[in-house]
Amino acid sequence: MGPHPAVAAIRLAVRRVLHDLLTEHHADTDTPHAVPAVHAGGPAVMPADVPRGALPPGALPPDAPAPGALPPGTADVGARPRPDRDAPVTPPLVLVACSGGADSMALASALAFEAPKLGVRAGGVTVDHALQPGSDLRAAEVALRLRELGLDPVESVAVTVGRDGGPEAAARDARYAALDAAAERHGAAAVLLGHTRDDQAETVLLGLARGSGIRSLSGMAAVSGAGGRYRRPFLRIDRQTARKACMVQSLPVWDDPHNTDPAYTRSRLRHEGLPALEKALGKGVVEALARTARLSRDDADALDAWARHAEASVRDASGLLECAKLYALPVAVRRRVLRRAAIEAGAPAGSLFARHIEEVDRLITGWRGQGAINLPGKVVAQRQGGRLVIRQG
Repeated sequence: MGPHPAVAAIRLAVRRVLHDLLTEHHADTDTPHAVPAVHAGGPAVMPADVPRGALPPGALPPDAPAPGALPPGTADVGARPRPDRDAPVTPPLVLVACSGGADSMALASALAFEAPKLGVRAGGVTVDHALQPGSDLRAAEVALRLRELGLDPVESVAVTVGRDGGPEAAARDARYAALDAAAERHGAAAVLLGHTRDDQAETVLLGLARGSGIRSLSGMAAVSGAGGRYRRPFLRIDRQTARKACMVQSLPVWDDPHNTDPAYTRSRLRHEGLPALEKALGKGVVEALARTARLSRDDADALDAWARHAEASVRDASGLLECAKLYALPVAVRRRVLRRAAIEAGAPAGSLFARHIEEVDRLITGWRGQGAINLPGKVVAQRQGGRLVIRQG
């Protein structure tokens, strides 16, 4: 008898990510060792978004490779590498960021189960934000649970949360800085994050409320960070599946009281906003929002690529942007070129909003002799002799 469907779903999601990491690792080390197939030797599994009973017992999802088959793009080089390429390769280390909540505990358990089967080293990091009494003891408990799962190395990292951007943004910045440092310290190939489909839906709604464009609507990427450090295996798995996986495995979880505190925007959205939308529009809002994120990301990536390609064609020999050529570009492409130019000049990306770019855009489309536009990071944009000059100071 195979594992519970919830457990099977989270393990499959993690297995796929680990397989991708192994493929990248062997490509980086230029080593022809075969990469284990995602489903080889493992139990039949069913993704979380497939209703229970939709597949017959023992069946694999339609997009799954045949048992024992290597994934597309992976060469079947056999079990024996060439003698001149037989040098041992250090297995990559993958860390899981774990708060002790259901999502991240489910992720940690799946990593602990799958990593040894694929020859991957697995460790964990828990971050103590020091925002609640006893947070240090709780972080120590989480670290102990990770060790009990068999993860190694495991560490608890205490951080100081600032005030820039509000409490949620400040805590997030401190957390990612700590995870970056831990990954560097241990030489980790990746850090797994437990964001679920529900988290993705909330992120899309927050982006919609900010009115900051299609990139905001694209939500969280499955792969992000420097060099693709951060991986989110659960973006197509709902929060309830992760919680169910913890329950059937008897994994203790901690429910952060901040997640139900109405003082926090995301908490209000989770407990008031989304339920109200589902009441008005019916079930399926979360799935629809997550799908919107995937579609928006595809569109945003295509427009970003177009803007990168177009940027060289709108600069003169000295590198200045030519207003007439910028004017000829589609609005979405032109504004991306302007945003890239502002960031290259020193404007912080996180502080550069749509309204800033719209003002700079008016120097191209609504030129009436207006003065310079002040941007974050002490960057100034102004039109001079048919050229757009963006520089600091």
